[in-house]
Amino acid sequence: MKVPLYQAKAEFFRMLGHPVRIRVLELLQHGPVPVRDLLADIEIEPSSLSQQLAVLRRSGIVVSTREGSTVRYELAGGDVADLLRAARRILTELLDGQNVLLAELREADASTEPVPAHDRG
Repeated sequence: MKVPLYQAKAEFFRMLGHPVRIRVLELLQHGPVPVRDLLADIEIEPSSLSQQLAVLRRSGIVVSTREGSTVRYELAGGDVADLLRAARRILTELLDGQNVLLAELREADASTEPVPAHDRG
C-alpha cells in the first residue's frame, strides 16, 4: 500500500519533533562527532541519547562509524543541514513579526492608559 506524500512528510517531521534529536542534528552540521562529545554537549543520560540516535539512524538521517572504541555520528547528507538553516530563518522571521506586534500592543496600551486622578489637575 502506497503512503501518500503528505503522510510521509508528516511522519518525517514527527520524527524530527524531539528537542534532543534536533540538538544532535545541529551538532552534526559541521562534521562527524563522537558520542562522548554529543553526551557532553547535550547533557542527558547515555541511554536517552542512544534511543534518540537510534531513531535518527533508523530514519536514515544520520550514519555511524566505529573507530576502535569510539563511535562517531554524522549527517547522511547535506540536505538536513539546509533544512535546519531554513528552520532558523523561518523562526527568525516569525519572532521578528511577533516583536513588531508586541511593540504595537505596548504602544497602544500606553496611549489608552487612564490618567491618574492626581495628574488631571
